[in-house]
Amino acid sequence: MRRNWIAVVSAEHVTRGRDGGFMQVCHGKAAPLERMRPGDHVAYYSPAQLFRGKDGLQAFTALGIVADGEPYRRDMGGGFRPFRRAVNWLPSRPAPIAPLLDRLEFSAGRRNWGYRLRFGLFEVSNSDFAAIAAAMEASLPP
Repeated sequence: MRRNWIAVVSAEHVTRGRDGGFMQVCHGKAAPLERMRPGDHVAYYSPAQLFRGKDGLQAFTALGIVADGEPYRRDMGGGFRPFRRAVNWLPSRPAPIAPLLDRLEFSAGRRNWGYRLRFGLFEVSNSDFAAIAAAMEASLPP
């Protein structure tokens, strides 16, 4: 059964992942990526443009499908060896979250809607993911 995920990363890191065909979450931890399976849908939410930035971007910035294979490590130098997962990124446009907040199950009617985003990766319903994909003008395969 396909699952839908929202991952939280700055937009600058999303660009690196899209360009490289991978995703990385939670400062490179393996466990969150191990919960995902090939065929799962993933959308990146970026609270800011830059890592630790304060610009308040608050937008969905990439959408894709988890590819075959398991999480793998990548040596980034300086002893940093994060885990990554291959993703087939789909054509999409960034979409601000604000117009969706009242429509998404995970945020509707919640003042503290951003709380779940602190986990770095969480599952959402099919209807939430469809609304995000539509806002991003992305076509999901059947």
